[in-house]
Amino acid sequence: MLGSLEEKNLITSLKQGSAFEQLVELYRRKVVNLCFRFIGNNEDAEDTAQEVFIEVFRSIKNFKEDSKLSTWIYRIAAAKSIDFLRRKNAKKNFSFFSFLSAESEEVISSDKNPHEELEDSDRRKILQRALNKLPDNQQIAITLNKMEGFTNKETAEIMDITVQSVDTLVYRAKKNLEKYLKKYFKHLE
Repeated sequence: MLGSLEEKNLITSLKQGSAFEQLVELYRRKVVNLCFRFIGNNEDAEDTAQEVFIEVFRSIKNFKEDSKLSTWIYRIAAAKSIDFLRRKNAKKNFSFFSFLSAESEEVISSDKNPHEELEDSDRRKILQRALNKLPDNQQIAITLNKMEGFTNKETAEIMDITVQSVDTLVYRAKKNLEKYLKKYFKHLE
């Protein structure tokens, strides 16, 4: 997003207590989208994104600049999203992830009939339940890597793990999803 000099200037301004609006303007869309991928609800994703920016602004003095600013922000966004889901899960004993585009954000194709739309919605719900069963680190890795399109290296930086660990987490997530989905569809037969 930013060149290294621009990023350095932004960090300096943030550490001096200014440039908050610029920070939000630059990263808002990506942070909201990332939160949405975990949370699956626009309003809650927006609220969580606000928490992310508040945390970034409060913690910027502790930012060591050993990674890109965006990497640090996305790390906070993933953690805040998982925290939100844990709180929600504790209250309701369930949580939903919407890793595929949500119906509220989806443009419904005119070439699909209502039956096909219903089937797509059902498949999305089944996948959401399967993703919900994954351990947090697998959820984060597969969301960042496969749903948000971050490279393995970028995902590793955001999660503060090695690229090999990302590969392993994504592989395990796929295997776990496959197991759950096979059981689900076998159960329907």
